[in-house]
Amino acid sequence: MRPFAYERAGTAEDAVALHGDDALYLGGGTNLVDLMRLGVAEPGRLVDVTGLPYDQVRERPAGDGGLLIGAAVRNGDLASHRAVRERFPMLAQAVLAGASGQIRNAATVGGNLLQRTRCSYFQDIAKPCNKRRPGTGCPAREGEHHNLAILGHSPECVATHPSDMAVALAALDARVRVKDRVGERELPLVDEGARSLYRLPGSEPQRDTTLDPGDLITEVEVPPLGMPSRYRKVRERASFAFALVSIAAAVDVAADGSVRDCRIALGGVAHKPWRAWRAEERLRGGPATEERFLRAAEAELEAAEPLRDNGYKVLLARNLIARTLAELAEPQGEGEGA
Repeated sequence: MRPFAYERAGTAEDAVALHGDDALYLGGGTNLVDLMRLGVAEPGRLVDVTGLPYDQVRERPAGDGGLLIGAAVRNGDLASHRAVRERFPMLAQAVLAGASGQIRNAATVGGNLLQRTRCSYFQDIAKPCNKRRPGTGCPAREGEHHNLAILGHSPECVATHPSDMAVALAALDARVRVKDRVGERELPLVDEGARSLYRLPGSEPQRDTTLDPGDLITEVEVPPLGMPSRYRKVRERASFAFALVSIAAAVDVAADGSVRDCRIALGGVAHKPWRAWRAEERLRGGPATEERFLRAAEAELEAAEPLRDNGYKVLLARNLIARTLAELAEPQGEGEGA
């Protein structure tokens, strides 16, 4: 491991000021320290931000049922928080699906959102990787890619985003508050046609987000939901496995059986949490039937470009969307997660 300097920030302003071209922020370190051991990350300085006053979950000032989640909140504390469990069950379920209890108790919300891909080529410094060293190639396209992207990838990168929490937050229309050298700003996690936190690889796969060096996530704002929600994750084994495909979904069904509103986000299929905007648009105003759910899923997945060995993800995602929405639309689901 390369030698590095260590600084502990007392305020957000201190953290941003201490950050330089060769620095990284340190939260729980559950991903960063692993990457440093592998030689993937080699910061010259670590700026410890765990002491900053962003370790609470609190009500939004509007008092509308939404929450402000500090970036330093531990994942385990988030999943067990009463307001999260009662109002946003899919968020609690996503966090619990993401890691072991030991890791959840160390990892932070901000660090979870910014964790790097688990693509084996990215993590092996003996192999080329455009995300790690731009211009060296993407051997995953012709190599081992059965668990990599089917949506939004580019010739430069087919890696997937590993976070379960981020998928749920994407479905919840969450926004991140960011501190930079000039002031503060807010970004949606994902948005259609607007600048958001996450980005697709395009020709710059080394950039997971739109953040600039030194930008510090301080809080995550979650607006109220008010409809049944659920997070479901399909993986190769029951624990310590990343998603083949996952879904965060919520559905509001009117008394006449039509879909008033819905939210759908997918994990394990793209470089970022994939918000299923097309499927949502197809569903709103129509009957809440499994046939309609299947057709909406198929419309969303028309954009899929599977590689040689991951075409199974298209069918898996289709069925996962339809099944999860059908379960949420059942009468006995009313009030769950409202």
